[in-house]
Amino acid sequence: MTTTAEPLIPGPPPLPSRLSVYDRWMLRLAGDAQRQRLLRWLVPTVITVVAGILRLVNLGHPHALVFDETYYVKDSLSQWNLGYPATWPDGADARFVAGEPDIFTTIGSFVVHPPLGKYLIGAGMALFGAADSAGWRFATAVFGTALVLVVYLVAKSLTGSLPFATVAGTLMAVDGLAIVLSRVALLDVFLAFFVLLAFWFVVLDRRRHTARLTAAVAARAEGSGAVSLGPVYWNRPWLIAAGAALGAATAVKWSGLYAIAAIGVYVVVSDALARRRVGVTFWPTDAAFRQGLVSFVLLVPIAFVVYLASWTGWLTSEGGYDRHAMDASPATGFWSWVPLPLQNLWAYHQAMYGFHVGLTSPHGYASPAWQWPFLVRPTSMYYHQDNFGEAGCGVVNGCVQNVYSMPNPLIWWAGVAAVLYLVVRLVVRRDWRHAVVLTGVVATYVPWLLYPERTIFEFYTIAILPFMVLALAFALRDIAGAATATAERRKSGQRVVWVFLAFALTLSAFWYPILTAMPVPYDFWRAHNWFQTWV
Repeated sequence: MTTTAEPLIPGPPPLPSRLSVYDRWMLRLAGDAQRQRLLRWLVPTVITVVAGILRLVNLGHPHALVFDETYYVKDSLSQWNLGYPATWPDGADARFVAGEPDIFTTIGSFVVHPPLGKYLIGAGMALFGAADSAGWRFATAVFGTALVLVVYLVAKSLTGSLPFATVAGTLMAVDGLAIVLSRVALLDVFLAFFVLLAFWFVVLDRRRHTARLTAAVAARAEGSGAVSLGPVYWNRPWLIAAGAALGAATAVKWSGLYAIAAIGVYVVVSDALARRRVGVTFWPTDAAFRQGLVSFVLLVPIAFVVYLASWTGWLTSEGGYDRHAMDASPATGFWSWVPLPLQNLWAYHQAMYGFHVGLTSPHGYASPAWQWPFLVRPTSMYYHQDNFGEAGCGVVNGCVQNVYSMPNPLIWWAGVAAVLYLVVRLVVRRDWRHAVVLTGVVATYVPWLLYPERTIFEFYTIAILPFMVLALAFALRDIAGAATATAERRKSGQRVVWVFLAFALTLSAFWYPILTAMPVPYDFWRAHNWFQTWV
């Protein structure tokens, strides 16, 4: 793997006979522009297709409401038809699975997440029918596949390296948690997609913004010497796009707010450091109070507009939960100018917030955030055991079908170690690319540590996983050896990387049946019970 977007081996290379097979291939590729262009399209296409196959094949199995699909699938269908989630009669799950989906009432149901994710799930049912379990999950499978592609694009944008992006995208494509969350109709894969998309836009914005800033300050310095204040830029379309993506993330789950805060801080700090680097005298105040305020205007209002737009169905209908909560006692004084539907929406948000902060119901698969790095309690979402005699199982203890949201253990634990490694590397090298990845980890993980008493689950880590995979790709690149290292060093490092990748792929294949409810012998299923708290 290469370390930067620069040529693989700058300066006089070692003798070709001493190079590894990989390095010799890269040298030949460096002189073949046509093949480079082909690979730039072919590699991400193949990775995305493989990811899609792993997520879409037999998507409708099991034909059951898996885990919290009992809420999100039915809420999505009623919201798609009414504009708001509605209540369902007793016994609705069995009737829904049996092919009787249109039995919802018109009475608004108290739902504790914003509408966008449920609209996306509803769109899949609109395409394929609400009676088809593949239709329930189609949107998550599409977004889960797209998430793999965005991981590849972020990695490519960070380093310019095709091998680096290939490793990151491949690890994301085959990881078990990413596969499971793409095959069940929950909201978390949408959140992960929009958050990572926002970070990609920020990376693209940084590249353009830094280049313009450097050129502008250099031109001013030539004419007047010292530059006290740098230019302020309003024309930052990628930052606006990041705001829209963050608004969409928040419109799926409120944890998108943490990403807004983290990206806002990153944008200001990275701009301040860029201004210091190019010689702006008052770089802290220049970044915070001039460009920082402009960045806020470009980022946050569009996020708010996208979030509010997701509530259009609730605002324009009459039956949604709390839709008329403030009608009898509307706000007075300063807030009286706020339209009554928005006052009602605020009252609904207060009720949602009260639910979230008070959610402490015990659950057998609950896992506080401090446990997540250790994989203490992954979530079993579906389990069925039978002898499957007619299906030809033919084993003493029968067969098991399981949907288990287990990350690839090797990728996960190596990813945790890589994040810690990247912290050290950031302190030593102050590489902005490491800062981007670690900002993503902070935004998607650290806030959960503040709520140890809440009922939360290991599968929430799907939003963290892309950044862990990127951290792991950086660590593997360093293990493979710098482009300027000796041929022997690169050979030994690359062998380690190849062995790691081979084990990771093998382990993903070993876990895949347990992720996707394939009928497997009970003893094979038991072979995955590595620890007492697993499955």
